[in-house]
Amino acid sequence: MAYVIEESVCIACGACEDNCPVNAISMQGDVYAINDDCISCGACADICPVGAPVEE
Repeated sequence: MAYVIEESVCIACGACEDNCPVNAISMQGDVYAINDDCISCGACADICPVGAPVEE
């Protein structure tokens, strides 16, 4: 399963984007979003300080 970022939880710190091995995360408006390139590795969820990335 791919990951998605819960917009209501994201604090836009950028930790997930910097930690994604396939560059599947980018800023979308005021928060980050994960695109279809996600390989479900969980690196974003592991590094996020507020738990915004969740499995879809």
